[in-house]
Amino acid sequence: MNQPRKRAVVFAYHNVGVRCLKVLLAGGVDVALVVTHQDSATENIWFESVIQVCETEGIPYVTPEDGKSPDLLQAVQAARPDLMFSFYFRHMLPQAILDVAPAYNMHGSLLPAYRGRAPTNWAVLHGEHETGATLHEMTVKPDAGAIVAQQAVPILPDDTAFEVFGKVTVAAELALYRVLPDLLAGTAPRTPNDLTQGGYFGGRKPEDGRIDWTQPARAVYNLHRAVAPPYPGAFTDVGPHRYVIERARLHHGSLPGLPAGLAVVDNAIFGVCGDGRALRIHSLLANGMRLSPAELQAQLAQTQA
Repeated sequence: MNQPRKRAVVFAYHNVGVRCLKVLLAGGVDVALVVTHQDSATENIWFESVIQVCETEGIPYVTPEDGKSPDLLQAVQAARPDLMFSFYFRHMLPQAILDVAPAYNMHGSLLPAYRGRAPTNWAVLHGEHETGATLHEMTVKPDAGAIVAQQAVPILPDDTAFEVFGKVTVAAELALYRVLPDLLAGTAPRTPNDLTQGGYFGGRKPEDGRIDWTQPARAVYNLHRAVAPPYPGAFTDVGPHRYVIERARLHHGSLPGLPAGLAVVDNAIFGVCGDGRALRIHSLLANGMRLSPAELQAQLAQTQA
C-alpha cells in the first residue's frame, strides 16, 4: 500500500531555494505553501526566482515582510505540514512557527564551520580550500541543530565567492536529493552539531570591501575573491577617485621599490601590498567604467601633483 505523500511548507529564496524546491517536487513531496521574498531587480541579475517556480508549478506562495507576523503563522498552520524546509529564506523564524512541524534548514557551509551570514564569502576571505552545504534541524538559535546531510565542494585558489556559490548551490541540491527518501521515511541520520567548533559570522557590508594595502598580498587577494562582482567589490580610494577591482590575480614576479597601493608598471596595473608582493589587476573600475593603465596613470599623477 502506498504511503500518503508528505505535505511541506517551504521557506525559500535565491538559487538554492529554487534548486531545493525542485528536489522536493521531484521527490514526490506535496508542497502546500511556499514562503518567499519579492523578487528584486538588483538581485535577479543572478538570482533565480522562487516565485517563478511557484507560478509554473501552481504552488500557493506568500511574501511576508516579517517572519514573525501572526498572519504568516496562521498560513503555515493552515497548510498542515508534516515537514518544513528553509532554503536561504532571509527572515529568522520564531519558535511558534518551528513548533508547527519538524523543520530543516540548508546552510551554505560545512557546519559547524561558518555559522551565520554570508558563509561562502567568509570562507573565501579566510582562504579555505573547501566548503559545502549542510541540511540541519532548525532551532531558534541559528545553524545550531543536528546535522542531517552534508556535501563538500572545493574552493580552488583563484575561485571567487560567486563561483564558489555556484558549487554550493549544486552541493545543496545533492545533499537534499540523497537524504530526502530517508527524511520522508523518518530514518534520516542525526549528527550532533558541535558548536564548540567553527564560529559564528555576521553579515557583510560594502564598506567591508575596503582594501588595506599594508596587508600581505594573499590577504588582499582573498578579499578581492570574497567580494568580487557581482558583489560590491574590493575597493580603494585615491584622492577623489574610488577604484574597484573587477578581475585580478596574484602576481608572481617582484616589484621592488614601489610603495603600497595602486601602481602602473609597463602598461599594466598592479596593487602593491605590505609584504612587497602584488596583485596584477586585469580590470579596474571607476564609476562603473573600466580604466586603461594609461587612464589610471594619469589620474594617479593628478592626485600626487
